[in-house]
Amino acid sequence: MAKMPRAPADRATLKDKDKGGDLSAKEDEVVEERVNLRPLAVYEVIRREGVEELQRPFVSLWWSGIAAGLSIGFSIVAEGALHAHLPEAGWRGLVESLGYSVGFLIVILGRYQLFTEITLTAVLPVLAEPSRGSFLALLRIWGVVLAANLVGTALFGAMLASGLFLPQDHQEGILAIARDLATLSPFEALWRGILGGWLVATVVWLLPSAEHSRFAVIMLLTAMISALELSHVISGSVEVFLLLFSGELVAGAALGILLPLLAGNVIGGSALFALLAYGQVKEEMAEPGASREAAAP
Repeated sequence: MAKMPRAPADRATLKDKDKGGDLSAKEDEVVEERVNLRPLAVYEVIRREGVEELQRPFVSLWWSGIAAGLSIGFSIVAEGALHAHLPEAGWRGLVESLGYSVGFLIVILGRYQLFTEITLTAVLPVLAEPSRGSFLALLRIWGVVLAANLVGTALFGAMLASGLFLPQDHQEGILAIARDLATLSPFEALWRGILGGWLVATVVWLLPSAEHSRFAVIMLLTAMISALELSHVISGSVEVFLLLFSGELVAGAALGILLPLLAGNVIGGSALFALLAYGQVKEEMAEPGASREAAAP
């Protein structure tokens, strides 16, 4: 059985191959177009994107991550505005959940660096060709993007807490949404974070096959996070920082929410979804006759 080549340990070896194992020439063209893809081709699209992300400069990752942290705040703003204006009814939660998709639409379609999205995209190249260099690059991108996202959400949370930017009724709606998150125990935050991370990873996995319906895929799946009362560490940190800067939450309690959310999102998006995504194509990638050509520098 043919063995996949292993990447050398230095960062330059993160340059990966242009053709996935067992992909025909026609399928390889389809990978580039991102339409009508079978699982191996979907994997190859995301893997190539992950290789590119792992090599991006620190400054690019940092500013893109801050932009994502700021932009994801509009999920809470839109959801809070709907909460404030919709009447008390059993269907209100479902409708206001559509507002939760706004920030994700901005971040994903804008190609900003979002931590929970990176937990799948950057993991697949490392699973395909593990090495010390690729693992260190993975830790680097996770650390930079997570820190930048939290800086962005902290800034956004501080702006919301100031009360200067939105009408009072919108402010109350946002606070009502945020207070619900603050009631979670660490155990509840962990389990809800696992399912939330799974859904975000699902968005990443579906996008290569949904080139002409990206808006609908992102909107429906991210709205489910809110509708099912699941949790997402980056959007959730906007709510946590809002309560923290408003004096309704202390730092210890904030960490007691964010750390389980972070662990849950990583488990759901990386440990579970990424491993299953890799497992379903591993044997196809290693079949005899698999052709993998080196990419040009």
